[in-house]
Amino acid sequence: MNGLAVIIVNYRTPDLSIACIAALEEARRAFPGLRVVAVDGGSGDGSAARIAEAIATNGWSEWVTPLPLEVNGGFAFANNQAIALLAEGGEMPEAIALINPDARVRPGALEAMADLLDREPRAGAVGALLTHEDGRPQSSAFRFPSIRGEFCRGARTRAIERLLRVPPTSIQAAQAVEVPWVTGAAVMLRTAALRQTGLFDDGFFLYFEETDLMRRLRRAGWAVWHEPAARVVHAGGAATQIRDPGTGLPHAKRMPRYWYESHRRYFALAGGSGAAIAAGLAFFAGHAIWRARRLVSPRLNGGAHRSARDLLAYGWWPSRRDVTPSAPPLGPARHVAPSWMDAP
Repeated sequence: MNGLAVIIVNYRTPDLSIACIAALEEARRAFPGLRVVAVDGGSGDGSAARIAEAIATNGWSEWVTPLPLEVNGGFAFANNQAIALLAEGGEMPEAIALINPDARVRPGALEAMADLLDREPRAGAVGALLTHEDGRPQSSAFRFPSIRGEFCRGARTRAIERLLRVPPTSIQAAQAVEVPWVTGAAVMLRTAALRQTGLFDDGFFLYFEETDLMRRLRRAGWAVWHEPAARVVHAGGAATQIRDPGTGLPHAKRMPRYWYESHRRYFALAGGSGAAIAAGLAFFAGHAIWRARRLVSPRLNGGAHRSARDLLAYGWWPSRRDVTPSAPPLGPARHVAPSWMDAP
């Protein structure tokens, strides 16, 4: 592979980010020109200074560049700014790996992902297998959201899933396999693919941005792969605490507004306003079935708290902005703020 860069986006988890950088030192043997961009997404808690100090103190300045941002623009925006910084240097690396600060790369993980990109010339992205500290696997590869899937998510009834032949969202595999999309917590992207499709859509604040990117990669003819040989220890949503790292599904606690807004935007970009509305209606129809079941069995688990009310308030009726793509081209142009911060 002709060059690799790694991007780590921190938000108020400086200790994890520093540990994440330290875990990459061994990979420099396999990738002598490895570059790391350590982004701070407007944490405002001293994180940026602590990360910069650690870089200087540990002698990492030769290969790690801190990039403090003024605003918390979200995962998509922060990664885009780091990629633009890499582009300012002229020649881009062949691949860019995104590693969450709450993830720790095991020896050989980056090499396994790079090897897959070398073997599969049409692979635009390859995701690692996330694991717990004890080696137990976490959900790392997934099927795309669908309207039928939203109906089943609302109904939470296995019999309906079997009747509609809706497979599990998470994909488990013992060896490398092509999949619809992989987690953005540990993924390697081919730069040539990003040149064709553009970067992350910064109309997303958090969640669904990697799903959207991989949808666009596949639409452009690139493949997305999951490589279980690449193992990355993952603390699981240290900054947000939204998803269960074992299943990849939302925790039962109430989801934040931005989750619903990103969910709505994903469906709107993938299929237009009608798809976003249909996905919301499908969830409500399924939820009505679950409510009826709960009248009979009050102890049934209802999933995320107030999910139906919050979806009704934030997540089913798309705005004009939702159907407007906002993925910048790969290049050196950096931006002050993401498009989701623009006035309506």
